[in-house]
Amino acid sequence: DLVVVGLGQMFVVTLGPGNVDLSIPATITLAGAVATKVMDTQDGLILLGLLVALAIGIAVGCVNFLLILWLRIPPIIATLSSSFLIQSTAIAFGRGLRIKPPPLLADFTTAQLHGVPVLALAILLLTAAMGVVLHRTVYGRWVVAIGQNRRAAHLAGVPVAGTRFATYILSAMLAALCGYLLSGFSGGASLSMGEDYLLNSIAVVVIGGSSVAGGFSNVPGLWGAALFLFLVVTMLNTYGFGAGIRYVATGLIIIAVIVAASGRRR
Repeated sequence: DLVVVGLGQMFVVTLGPGNVDLSIPATITLAGAVATKVMDTQDGLILLGLLVALAIGIAVGCVNFLLILWLRIPPIIATLSSSFLIQSTAIAFGRGLRIKPPPLLADFTTAQLHGVPVLALAILLLTAAMGVVLHRTVYGRWVVAIGQNRRAAHLAGVPVAGTRFATYILSAMLAALCGYLLSGFSGGASLSMGEDYLLNSIAVVVIGGSSVAGGFSNVPGLWGAALFLFLVVTMLNTYGFGAGIRYVATGLIIIAVIVAASGRRR
């Protein structure tokens, strides 16, 4: 699931400096809670739950970009502000809510094929598709062009506002998809299910080799970064370190990667 939200965050970061989506954790929580409530443990409502989760992602993406475009709020502040509204909505909707996911969804998220999780294979296909979108489609090239030089992209005829709008919607939809899958994997939605994805969604992008200055992304690197963070967390848990130490370690790793990358550019 970290790769799923990392894909959305990567597209946003590729747009250039200052672009980051901090509403991902709240979107995960709201989408997971609402989708679980809609499905109500019924296998026949799995598709409806998925559509509802994606619709929530579209709505969140629209709110985020309207704050950025109409009120001219920097993306970091806009998405952080919207995250409080989204989280408040999730709390109001899901207070005391702990509904189990449909058995079929739970089986899909935990099933294995020859020892390999089926969910990992599905996310691998999603990653390949997003790689094609970024590098082989007009939209993906517009995203990269905006990240390299927004004014030059505008003068070249790239629809800058529309491309950014679509990118923030894409990020929110992938976050909502993560919430939907996570509710099936963890046995139901909870109000804290998105907490670990704020820093980690940025970490996998940076550690994976994408430029924080925008204009360059490394899609396969997301998998390497996710596995690396998993190993770091496993090691720290083995030695009995708490969540605070994990966040400090992740932050230091991000700083080290950024410093190393800036050194290579010079």
